[in-house]
Amino acid sequence: MTGSPGFRLPRLALALVASGFLAGCLVPSSGRSITAGERFRTYRVYAPPNLPADRDVPLVLVFHGGGSTARQMERHVRFDALADREGFIAVYPDAWQHNWNDGREDPDIPSQAERIDDIAFVAAILDEVSASYRVDGKRVYATGISNGGVFCHKLAVAMPDRIAAIAPVVGGMAPAIAEYAASGPPVAVFIIQSTADPLVPYGGGDVARTRGRIIDTVAAAKLWARRNGCTSEETVLAPDVFAGDGCRVKKREWTGGAAPVRLWTIVGGGHTWPNGVQYVPAVWIGTVCRDFDGTETIWEFFRGQRLSQRGRRDGR
Repeated sequence: MTGSPGFRLPRLALALVASGFLAGCLVPSSGRSITAGERFRTYRVYAPPNLPADRDVPLVLVFHGGGSTARQMERHVRFDALADREGFIAVYPDAWQHNWNDGREDPDIPSQAERIDDIAFVAAILDEVSASYRVDGKRVYATGISNGGVFCHKLAVAMPDRIAAIAPVVGGMAPAIAEYAASGPPVAVFIIQSTADPLVPYGGGDVARTRGRIIDTVAAAKLWARRNGCTSEETVLAPDVFAGDGCRVKKREWTGGAAPVRLWTIVGGGHTWPNGVQYVPAVWIGTVCRDFDGTETIWEFFRGQRLSQRGRRDGR
């Protein structure tokens, strides 16, 4: 997994990815194919063997970064083991030619230049998986890294009636998506962004110098907070749990509305998944924060969010 939204990493980095550098053992997920937006598309599904037969279960969509694949993302973030423990379905879609149409409108990224309908692809996946398993339509969530994280913002704007919460990691919001995100049904949001990310600027601007633009991270969080009607804001500097990673986590949360918005700023962190793999040398992408586990923390946030029948929120 490159973790980059269509960025050109050095050849050694790509070779490490292609050779299975991120892979552990083979995963017991199933590959599926579907036609969406007149394109043949693929995705992977992990459904724990011990899923309850008498009730609906949550579903987590997990989007890979630019240049990566669903299988690499599955191995990297370890949602399958968590799904076994917590009883949810994990779905890993494959982007068109390895990049999501995330709203940056970059003419050099085929999926964006060709205006690939990834929203229709996700809707088709949800319909198909829901026909095979008892999916709780009120508890569908989406997370992703980099290009996949940018896409999460677009997905939440396009499908607030089906997505209860998103958790973009080192992604950002495209300006074109920000124009549509100011109003609409509430969506719970958990943003994880790093200040020392050399590819995706925390303060907004050019992505990897030539790969489109994103808006300021705090501005994106506040945009969601206003949309959700949040009235309270709290900021906490978390303890430095793992001093050796050179990172510190600043936690900011907006509440009091129809859905919460959380921003965890990794001060000193790089273009990486928290407690994930240092998939290429830090000189290229920055360091991995070890102060918290991204996968566990994202699920902890997700499991407290759900859509109500009125399109607003119910607590658990």
